[in-house]
Amino acid sequence: MGMNKNTVLAWATFIMVIVGLSLIALGAFRYRDVSGYGFAAVGIGFFAIAWVFNALKGRV
Repeated sequence: MGMNKNTVLAWATFIMVIVGLSLIALGAFRYRDVSGYGFAAVGIGFFAIAWVFNALKGRV
């Protein structure tokens, strides 16, 4: 089973969504003080990068 560029981007998008969700969950449930906002902001940044990876599928 060979992986082409689109498959690699799909896996990278999936992994980044999982990491983004886990960071947002850490910010919401584990760290409720000021550091929770940082975790949530980084999680949203992971979503933005995953969105770019998803948009690149088929173009690279």
